[in-house]
Amino acid sequence: MNIRPVPFDHPDAVKLNDQVQLEYAERYGDEGDLTPLDPSMFEPPLGRYLLAYDERERPTATGGWRTQNENAEGYSDGDAELKRMYVIPEARGLGLARRILADLEDDARAAGRTRMVLETGAMQPEAIALYVSSGYEPCTKFGLYRHEPLSHCFAKPL
Repeated sequence: MNIRPVPFDHPDAVKLNDQVQLEYAERYGDEGDLTPLDPSMFEPPLGRYLLAYDERERPTATGGWRTQNENAEGYSDGDAELKRMYVIPEARGLGLARRILADLEDDARAAGRTRMVLETGAMQPEAIALYVSSGYEPCTKFGLYRHEPLSHCFAKPL
């Protein structure tokens, strides 16, 4: 597996983003994640976006982080927000999400961020299990879905 940084609007990133949005829509019976995202949010040193490719150069997993600071949506100064963690179904169980998560944490730490935060939902138990097993703990809700009952927010000091 080859994990490398790409722009958020790279064609392979767009392809996997479309796939994860379809999965969100299916799991939650809605339009997917409506959080506004712009490619510039993932440009170093304010963020980073990673793609994993298999031995045949097919995109198989993705994830990114973006800078957040204290604001009305409940973020705190020094936050790095995890976004768009996704592994295609046929590549699940290979440890790709855990590898991308660790790389993103290291990168955010090196960029001076002090806490990684993420929002996921009750209909994604495998994601919750990954984050809890990686040292994330429930935290005060933040972001677009902070008032939604199915939303779960987690944080980990970097």
